[in-house]
Amino acid sequence: MEDHKAKEAAALLWNAWTAGTMMDALPGHCRPATIEDGYEVQAQIAALSGQAQFGWKIAATSKAGQVHIGVDGPLAGRLLQNKIYAETAKVPFAGNEMRVAEAEFAFRIRSNLPPRANPYSQAEVLDAVLSLHPAIEIPNSRYRDFARAGAPQLIADNACAHYFVLGKASPETWRNIDLAEHRVTATVAGKLTQEGKGANVLGDPRIALTWLVNELSRLKIGIAAHQVVTTGTCVIPVEIGSGDHVTADFGSLGHVESRLG
Repeated sequence: MEDHKAKEAAALLWNAWTAGTMMDALPGHCRPATIEDGYEVQAQIAALSGQAQFGWKIAATSKAGQVHIGVDGPLAGRLLQNKIYAETAKVPFAGNEMRVAEAEFAFRIRSNLPPRANPYSQAEVLDAVLSLHPAIEIPNSRYRDFARAGAPQLIADNACAHYFVLGKASPETWRNIDLAEHRVTATVAGKLTQEGKGANVLGDPRIALTWLVNELSRLKIGIAAHQVVTTGTCVIPVEIGSGDHVTADFGSLGHVESRLG
């Protein structure tokens, strides 16, 4: 994708984010046609934001999620520092059209994972992990009909990355647990509950993490030490509204809470 077109698409999306407006689609002349084009636009949005990068997210890590948004595989997005909230803070809700919260396994990276020619093994990736955390993602999109936008445009829109809440680090015993079978419960306002397990995330959150590392490496992008990677929802996303209290319970691995403003 030509650089000036990627910058124009990024400016349109970033202006929509900051103004809280929606669009049907990017104009044809600067609309990304491939996944690689989408990541070029996404990188330009990160630059426009002026924000430090807190980490990465993975969208569409379940078959149901992929069908829902019309893609055939997972998508990566950037977590920007000004979109990260503490459990004690109210997360803004105004303008959120997706209106869901997601319970996710998140990994904090200990050491740099630079791009390279050979794929990383799962063992190598896990050796570079500092800690595991329960997390809540509250996604959003600038497209009125995000389910029809297609993978390149969704990636350009930062894979619907929006707000993110990171819980306390899990006990180090997580390394000895079968994360694929580990149960997770998400509850809204003490009444709406969804249950799931790690296998809903590309078969295992560790598989999802390894996918992300190698997908970024293919794009000549690395993951930096201390960045956080959240691996996608392991429960059916729970519907939320202003004032709701969301809890994601990971059992022996801890829990995380968020209140919506």
